[in-house]
Amino acid sequence: MIATKLWNADLGNGNYKNPILYADYSDPDAIRVGEDYFMIASSFCNAPGLPLLHSKDLVNWKVVNYIINEIPEPRYENPIHGCGVWAPSIRYHEGTYYACFPMPDEGIYMSTATDPFGTWSKPVNIRPAAGWIDPCPFWDDDGKAYLVAGVAKSRIGYKSVLHMVEMQPDGMGLIGEEVKIFDGNENDQVTIEGPKLYKRNGWYYIFAPAGGVKIGWQTVLRSKNIFGPYEYKVVMRQGDSPVNGPHQGAWVDTEAGEDWFLHFQDVYAAGRIVHLQPMSWQNDWPVIGIAKDGNDYGEPVMEYKKPNVGNVNWEICEPAASDDFTDTELGLQWQWNANSKKEWYALTGTNLRLNAVKKNSVYGDMPNLLIQKWPAPEFTCVTKLDLSNLADGDEAGVISMGMTYGLVTFKKQGNTLAASYVTGVQKYGKIVPDETIETVTELAPVDAAKAGEVFVKYTVKRTGLRDLNAKEKDFPLETVTIEYSTDGNDYQKAGDMTAIPGRWVGVKNGVFCASEKDGSTGYAVVDSVIYQA
Repeated sequence: MIATKLWNADLGNGNYKNPILYADYSDPDAIRVGEDYFMIASSFCNAPGLPLLHSKDLVNWKVVNYIINEIPEPRYENPIHGCGVWAPSIRYHEGTYYACFPMPDEGIYMSTATDPFGTWSKPVNIRPAAGWIDPCPFWDDDGKAYLVAGVAKSRIGYKSVLHMVEMQPDGMGLIGEEVKIFDGNENDQVTIEGPKLYKRNGWYYIFAPAGGVKIGWQTVLRSKNIFGPYEYKVVMRQGDSPVNGPHQGAWVDTEAGEDWFLHFQDVYAAGRIVHLQPMSWQNDWPVIGIAKDGNDYGEPVMEYKKPNVGNVNWEICEPAASDDFTDTELGLQWQWNANSKKEWYALTGTNLRLNAVKKNSVYGDMPNLLIQKWPAPEFTCVTKLDLSNLADGDEAGVISMGMTYGLVTFKKQGNTLAASYVTGVQKYGKIVPDETIETVTELAPVDAAKAGEVFVKYTVKRTGLRDLNAKEKDFPLETVTIEYSTDGNDYQKAGDMTAIPGRWVGVKNGVFCASEKDGSTGYAVVDSVIYQA
């Protein structure tokens, strides 16, 4: 494993800058257990799923585990873009960690562990039905347990409604009647979703964003009765800050008694990046961020004093990106485009071997794409490949994966490697190849005898701002450029494209190896993947 500094929020002077993670950890939820903080995020159709991050200071985070090795339904052997694991929650109760996550077409699932760094239990579908999303479990002082959740209009026909239901104390099932506790359509809180349930000073609080991912705000509901009625208040708006949306997240405290709020911001191509805001209380209502000009709501901060977490030593760090594949297992920065198979790859101790898997779809729907999140707003990634072991009809390359995708591929044809630059358009929720449009541009071929070393350079640069519509302005505009070389010095441009995110996810980049036939014994070797800011 190689440590590369790409984006770190710790300024080293007692302050931090936002975002704390410039990477697509969408829909984050977090808890504190003692001096440890744990955060999870959505993972959609990528596997392993539900990344678990760990920190001791709320600013410096590492990915330490995945809660599920595979998405728990057979159809996810293929990438069903935009489906799979949506916004999860994490809780700790009487020695057990609970991860609750929705799959909007299949139901609400629960997985548990006594050691969050170890193996989590096989997920149990505690509400097998489509439509409910964004669940959050809660254990009350009397031992009773509850679940609050939102809804997906695309699956249930309506939106902006929150439901509450009693849950078994072990978290493995629901009991009682489901109660509608809030309707944002009736309260100027359209698209309220992502509810997180807490209790303080006898009040039940539900933190839930409203107004939409890119242009919304943070709302909090409160009631003395868990089933309501709930009153509400907007507690954070974008205001004069550059942090659009500020969307769903988690309230956590420190052992020193401070309150903080983790949330995401949608920056389009790079996905949903994570911010940390100070939080205070006024008349038993939270204020997230800093209130200006006497406002009773806060605005996001861009730089602030680090949380007081007591006498805890914690290194300045960031999630891994670069990799030399010398570990015994794949690095936690990597995910597959769908549920994976062991025969797709092998780690030799010095590199990664990607076996040639029969290509049954367009590139964007290949399940055996090995990809990872963008780790910074701008960067260069150089992938060193050895293609000398490809068989005729095999190919390997590097892909930039989004709603539109681009890639360079090298296909073994006798004594040459036919190089091509391919662009495609991903179709939401579809896996039918002819519903995706691909354009192929032939490039100068590579001499197969020299294919012991092929370098692919993947570069992301901000080239301006984009307006998505009249209300959604000033989002970063990034250009992705892909180049290739046989010596790592002289590069030839394969192609470039404007970056477009995937369905609910940021752009990812990675590697693949495929074949035009079954049973190929060919393979590509990935020697290293090196990121530089």
